[in-house]
Amino acid sequence: MRRSLLSIFLALCVYQVCPAAEAQQIFASNAQPAVIDSTSTLPDAPQPAQQAPAATQNQGTEGKQTKRILGIIPNFRSVSVDEKLPPLSPRAKLKLTIEDSFDYSNFIYVGLLAGISQTENSYPEFHHGAPAYARYYWHSFADTLNGNMMTEFIVPSATREDPRYYTLERGSFVKRTAYAVSRLAITRTDSGGTSPNFSELVGNGAAAGISGFYYPSQERTWTKTGQRWVTQVGLDGVSNLIKEFWPDVNSKLFRNKY
Repeated sequence: MRRSLLSIFLALCVYQVCPAAEAQQIFASNAQPAVIDSTSTLPDAPQPAQQAPAATQNQGTEGKQTKRILGIIPNFRSVSVDEKLPPLSPRAKLKLTIEDSFDYSNFIYVGLLAGISQTENSYPEFHHGAPAYARYYWHSFADTLNGNMMTEFIVPSATREDPRYYTLERGSFVKRTAYAVSRLAITRTDSGGTSPNFSELVGNGAAAGISGFYYPSQERTWTKTGQRWVTQVGLDGVSNLIKEFWPDVNSKLFRNKY
């Protein structure tokens, strides 16, 4: 069910973004050259405004992230294209973690995960019926909270990394897709530089290891732990893709309704 929803969303992104990328290339060929700051080395670094055709001057929402996707899904960690924000303090990172973990939509999301897991009988040790659903629910919630704490607060605070997603917006669909996926391995630091994404890779690995303490003993093997780690990193990659192309879908498909 989750894979089907994500597939539909990404299909909309492809349909809506590809024409937009071609239009941007046409406009770019007619625009006057802009002076780029030589100190901006990140692919998503803010760029000086270029003189664009009049038809594009009203597109002030291009690359604009919203606090929620479709008005429901939290999108608190996404940064709009060219937006300059101060670094997050450890306290601000903790606040971000709490917002993501205890938002009303997360309880709905966890409920869906628990229902799917119970239907697939993912953990036979939980048995069946309402008591089993309750076990699936609190385990799923613990996984979510555990993962958010490690990837958004604990590891980023220790390594001084920025856990937010910075929208690229510019370039072809392939370029932006590659950028979104690459953010799993590369991230920004609090000082504005680049760093291996320890928050994502090490944080999710640590979260998968910690989950062994509250899962049944049969689920504490290296294989099971590795599967949980790979699954979470993969889901975060899909999440990055959704965040990158959400402004385009919101603008072209929903006319900035959200």
